[in-house]
Amino acid sequence: MYRISQSERGGGEEGMESVMGAALAMMVMMLVEGAMAAQLMVGGSQGWDESTDFNSWASSETFKVGDQLVFKYAQGLHSVVELADESAYKSCDTGTAVNSMSSGNDVVKLTKPGTRYFGCGTPGHCGQGMKLKVNVAAGSAPSTPASQSSSPTTTSGAAPSFRAWSPLFLLVAAVITLFVLDYSSMC
Repeated sequence: MYRISQSERGGGEEGMESVMGAALAMMVMMLVEGAMAAQLMVGGSQGWDESTDFNSWASSETFKVGDQLVFKYAQGLHSVVELADESAYKSCDTGTAVNSMSSGNDVVKLTKPGTRYFGCGTPGHCGQGMKLKVNVAAGSAPSTPASQSSSPTTTSGAAPSFRAWSPLFLLVAAVITLFVLDYSSMC
């Protein structure tokens, strides 16, 4: 079997340097991806539903500027109303809403630090607990659950956020990169 040498390929050390550079660029891109904002499905796997304990769900998450809240629900059965302030939140005053959504798959980007309030616009649902208070922290560092556990946990039907899987993605990418580098050095 005939093998093409590094010099015949025109690569030499330059070829290996370009492979190493590409691998380094890939690793940097993956690290940046890991620091990006999370998409958090409100209520976890149960979604925006009357049976969900939104206080418990919200207390298990840390919300940061840049994160996105995804409200998934049965269109026509529920809606999402962003309430003006804490008073409107406590009294479920949906008449003073600053935003109203009803697609069944609504996304709200958290653009600045502070507290945001949401409720279901269907009469009676907000008063029965279908409401959410979100405290948004400054900065765009990765969100983590409020608990100090070392791995994402799923409680009360809550699904881990996309960001919880980023370390696994980085590990797999690193292993693949090392395999490619090892293979290229054998050629």
